[in-house]
Amino acid sequence: QVQLVESGGGLVQAGGSLRLSCAASGRAFSTSDMSWFRQAPGKDREFVTTIRWSSGRTYYTDSVRGRFTISVDNAKSTVFLQMNSLKPEDTAVYTCAAVTGYPFPLSNSRYYQYWGQGTQVTVSS
Repeated sequence: QVQLVESGGGLVQAGGSLRLSCAASGRAFSTSDMSWFRQAPGKDREFVTTIRWSSGRTYYTDSVRGRFTISVDNAKSTVFLQMNSLKPEDTAVYTCAAVTGYPFPLSNSRYYQYWGQGTQVTVSS
């Protein structure tokens, strides 16, 4: 059974940092792209960042580039999202997802094959 399990969300003041984790199990993700999406209340799901597990190649949406960093730990089969200089507009449910077999980067959520349950990030002003 494939599982993506996020953790690390919480409440932080503007300017602070959080690190999210996404533990992957149930299959080999070494050929997959792992991504983070977020959804704020009343808004559509938004692509945040992605990483190709095999090469470490990364891509970020403009609003987080320079503040967020995505990485993988092969030994732990875990994807991390380090979020620095957080802003109130970063408040959302953050969800990790996996996809295999598409060109990089893939920001369209409809093609992603596996999803986690999400973790809440709240940034207070």
